[in-house]
Amino acid sequence: MVALGNPLLGDDGAGWRVAETLQTLHPAADFDIEFLAEGGLSIMERIAGYQRAIIIDALQTGQFPDGHITTFSLDELPNPFAGHLGSTHETSLLTALEAGRTLGIRLPDQITIVAIEAHNLFEFSEQLSPVVAAAIEPAALLVFNLIKKSAR
Repeated sequence: MVALGNPLLGDDGAGWRVAETLQTLHPAADFDIEFLAEGGLSIMERIAGYQRAIIIDALQTGQFPDGHITTFSLDELPNPFAGHLGSTHETSLLTALEAGRTLGIRLPDQITIVAIEAHNLFEFSEQLSPVVAAAIEPAALLVFNLIKKSAR
């Protein structure tokens, strides 16, 4: 699992908070968590060697109200440059995965995105907005259920 974001940029820290909550709620669970504030190539490197990956991030799609939790496969990503999945300073995750597979790197066949809709992504603050903060525990429970489901 990869938690994306920057906990010093308001709602952008939502991915990290979800992963931290998951660790608190299920301390004995068997899963790996990477905390990243980086984009495509770094994510690709962290998920190499795994069969499945879950990526948690805050996204600003404008399709849902703030705090809305969305789950989808990477292939269904509405905007490949949303959140930390793409960057103007680095390649998108989709491009990084394509390059990795071309180079023979073993990458997950199944990549699931768990995203919390947010708009306060660039304000220096360690606080989440109230609606995003309210979505953290439900998102953590959703991620845990996805982990349990994929372990079957």
